[in-house]
Amino acid sequence: MSDKVLVVEDDLTLRETLEYNLIRQGYEVHTTADGQTALDIARQERPDLIVLDIMLPGLDGFEVCRILRQEMSAPILMLTARDEEVDKVVGLEIGADDYMTKPFSMRELLARVKAQLRRVRLTREEATAAEGGLVEGEKIAVGDLTIDLARHEALLGGEPLSLKPKEYELLVFLARNRGLVLSRDLILERVWGWDYAGGSRTVDVHVRWLREKIEPDPASPTRIVTVRGVGYRLEE
Repeated sequence: MSDKVLVVEDDLTLRETLEYNLIRQGYEVHTTADGQTALDIARQERPDLIVLDIMLPGLDGFEVCRILRQEMSAPILMLTARDEEVDKVVGLEIGADDYMTKPFSMRELLARVKAQLRRVRLTREEATAAEGGLVEGEKIAVGDLTIDLARHEALLGGEPLSLKPKEYELLVFLARNRGLVLSRDLILERVWGWDYAGGSRTVDVHVRWLREKIEPDPASPTRIVTVRGVGYRLEE
């Protein structure tokens, strides 16, 4: 089956250009020009990735991103005509997975779309074929935290956690190596890949996001502990 991509862009020319190029890459593409319709399509079609403009009529891209992140884990690539650092920070803080400023290279956008979908695919494959050979239904349990690898789901105290794809991958890696001290560089290589251009600060940000979701008191973490000067350890 083709990966589904939802394009949310109010500029007709750009929207049609994105649709044309994504279809040429073999994706199933859905498009819309406004935020509310984007939510309706996303809920119905469950896209594998969302390309989301910030400046939209009605609900803007930030609000759409915030709502979608509460409901699904599909990667979100945000677009904006504004080259403001604060926009990027806000977008990433509310759950966007990547960010591009207009005008941009179509080749670069397609490469980023491909990279995000590849990460999603690898995460799904991990559920059925990981190190040592996973069987359907295999789980990792660390106290009251359970990761159901076959269902690609993490639960805390029996309640499902709403995790972004990279947060889930990070949690799985920490859980597989629970009790071990993992350096930021190792985490970055194993979770983001050797060709990832970002720095180790990315690891710190995602650990902070995970702590907000699994720690009783994120300010005083007891599950994911910091080992000063080295990295992190998930306590057994």
